[in-house]
Amino acid sequence: MLDPNLIDQLSQRLAASLPAGIQQLAEDSGRNLRSAIEHTLREMNLVSREEFDIQQAVLYRTRQKLVALEARVTALETRSGTVSDHNSDDRPHDT
Repeated sequence: MLDPNLIDQLSQRLAASLPAGIQQLAEDSGRNLRSAIEHTLREMNLVSREEFDIQQAVLYRTRQKLVALEARVTALETRSGTVSDHNSDDRPHDT
């Protein structure tokens, strides 16, 4: 989840940018803006930078293991005399 202080700062800035006559309601509008921002961010299903970095590291290690396993399969196939067509890019191609 995002830093609650960041949400507070954003809601306060938005409330402060309201016209002078409406600034009397700054406290109420600030709470409402904070609530709206929190709701919007929850709906966006965001992850923290830390979670993103962890998943990126996991993906990197998994990719390294895949490359090693592909090389091992190729070596085993070469040794046994059976060679198949391995495509390291198994993603679908746009046509």
